[in-house]
Amino acid sequence: MSFFNFYSHNYVRVASAIPRVHLADPAANAKETIELLAQAQGANAMLAVFPELGLSGYSCEDLFHQRALVDASLEALRSVRDVTKHINIMAVVGLPLQLDGLLYNCCAVVARGRIWGITPKTYLPNYLEFYEMRHFTPGDYAPFATVNLLGEEGIPFGSRLLFSLAEQPQFKMHIEICEDLWTPIPPSSYASLAGATMLVNPSGSPVTIGKDAYRRQLVTNQSGRCIAAYLYSGAGFGESTTEVAWDGHGLICENGSVLAETERFAYQAQLVTADIDLDRIAQDRVRLTTFGQSMARERDRIDAFRTITVDLPLPGVARLDLQRTYERFPYVPSDPAQRETRCREVLDIQVQGLVRRLEAMNAKKVVIGVSGGLDSTQALLVCAATMDRMKLPRKNILAYTMPGYATSERTLKQSHQLMTAVGATTTEIDIRPSCLQMLKDIGHPYGVGKEVFDITFENVQAGERTSHLFRLANLHNAPVIGTGDLSETALGWCTYGVGDQMAHYNVNASVPKTLIQFLIRYVASSEQLGRDASAVLMAVLDTEISPELVPGKNGGQPAQSTEAVVGPYELQDFHLYYTLRYGYSPRKVAFLAWSAWHEESVGHWPDIPAAERRTYAIGEIKRWLGVFLCRFFQLSQYKRTAMPNAPKVGSGGSLSPRGDYRAPSDSDATTWLADHALIPDTGPGLRTSARKKSVAVKKSTRRNG
Repeated sequence: MSFFNFYSHNYVRVASAIPRVHLADPAANAKETIELLAQAQGANAMLAVFPELGLSGYSCEDLFHQRALVDASLEALRSVRDVTKHINIMAVVGLPLQLDGLLYNCCAVVARGRIWGITPKTYLPNYLEFYEMRHFTPGDYAPFATVNLLGEEGIPFGSRLLFSLAEQPQFKMHIEICEDLWTPIPPSSYASLAGATMLVNPSGSPVTIGKDAYRRQLVTNQSGRCIAAYLYSGAGFGESTTEVAWDGHGLICENGSVLAETERFAYQAQLVTADIDLDRIAQDRVRLTTFGQSMARERDRIDAFRTITVDLPLPGVARLDLQRTYERFPYVPSDPAQRETRCREVLDIQVQGLVRRLEAMNAKKVVIGVSGGLDSTQALLVCAATMDRMKLPRKNILAYTMPGYATSERTLKQSHQLMTAVGATTTEIDIRPSCLQMLKDIGHPYGVGKEVFDITFENVQAGERTSHLFRLANLHNAPVIGTGDLSETALGWCTYGVGDQMAHYNVNASVPKTLIQFLIRYVASSEQLGRDASAVLMAVLDTEISPELVPGKNGGQPAQSTEAVVGPYELQDFHLYYTLRYGYSPRKVAFLAWSAWHEESVGHWPDIPAAERRTYAIGEIKRWLGVFLCRFFQLSQYKRTAMPNAPKVGSGGSLSPRGDYRAPSDSDATTWLADHALIPDTGPGLRTSARKKSVAVKKSTRRNG
């Protein structure tokens, strides 16, 4: 299957269908069902779920005791079943079934002209406006495990059925019906432990004031607790309003998040679709080990489930784009209001972490190096807020800017402006004399006047800065505050040991570069430090990211661009998030990056200014993902193993060996690079990347310490 077809990456598109009900007219309801099935199949969905008793209408009351209605409902099922011979989709439809003299509220699973199984409703409400016990028998009362219907024999019957797709084994569906979800322990709880990843609820559920919010909570919470997708389809317009009303509420959720929702109180049929990420469900179940513990404790119950494998080919078209939107900046909310809330919370976490550490050390001051770049700016802002929280003067921030051989006039000026703006004690130390002495002592060519700008030349400067800071910490009885961020830690873009990799406490260690940019922009836009300081902060944001360790020609401005070596941080942060948070394969990470960043996806981000709407073709994504994989999995773990203490900020994870991520320092990236090699170099119908062939990944030693 094509790389550019989302089914290749363990997604499945599903639909919640809300037909217009023709009460007690199964033939008309079958026609409505068939029309919506055709729409769902046209949208390349593999599953469509219809409301409870949708072929008869839920609100038929004592008409369910009429044999004509029951027989007509069965014929309606025949019509729907036969249509599925000609369309490639699985349908879950509801109807009353009379079996061995008893009436059951059932859902039938039909596909490819067959009835693959029938699930009866377990819990029948008999309170308030509900009188289901008057008409139906609870499904678990049935003494049989198979039934014969419409010329088919041995159809599985029961509330503990799982339906799997032959071509997508991660898809396992379980059906519970309406009230089953409202019980203390819904049947889907056990089904998820038995392996169900797709929980389906065909529902009646009349509406009352506020019920939609409670219903939404039930569905989202159940999908979160069960670590599963949950499809809900509620009865809509056309049901009887003799005593109640109906809002036609359809929901599609995944792991506690709403992916799609119908318009309530619509007067015509509706269909909403969403793409379910089966890998996400599987990965979260693996990581949350209490899920496996629950399986062990409920073994007797889950062993009773039966699995029916449905042979249903996946859509094999060359290109099939995702409907769901993946944020270009997964660590940063796209909604401005939510983004502001996130920024405040990140700052609160960073500040609380530092306050607690200073209290534990009985320290009243901090030592920090300020370069005039992004990371040290954010760390300085955290130090300022920490002093305020501890009711200490900001002059207790002992801030040092330490220009070296390639420090630009711009960043040096910005560092002084920043230190002054926060009210820190400001000191400038020129590290060039001590660096020159070190270079002479070790016999480096630069020590005798030769312009050799190698990795040793770079790291002597980084080491001198850190050495100065630690000795200043001894002198003033104050800890060194680290400034390196999560992105640099992931890529190993730091000097090990006596370098910027080390500190007494690092407030930025689990904050990625893209989020730091938004944090600084948040402080600037809110003018928390005053208008002049905000102007400096905006200037920092506009400064090219560079380690400033190699001078340009004739001692001019820095010759280095960090992103030219390690890749664009906006793209590498995307790769990091889906590699670290979900453990996705390189191919899937590349597909998601392409979905978010290729030129046709720009319209998904209307709030991004036109000048900032950068795009990446699949060849560029492949190139920089290769750099990421090599650096992350093979070159950099030894630095992370020795990283200083730092507070975890987001659910996107941290790289602390004492927290989220434990890995051997001497592992190899071969497995990931082999999968990476299968990513195509060009995309369908897109502009061709400037590099038509993937750039070979080099084990660069730049800044590898």
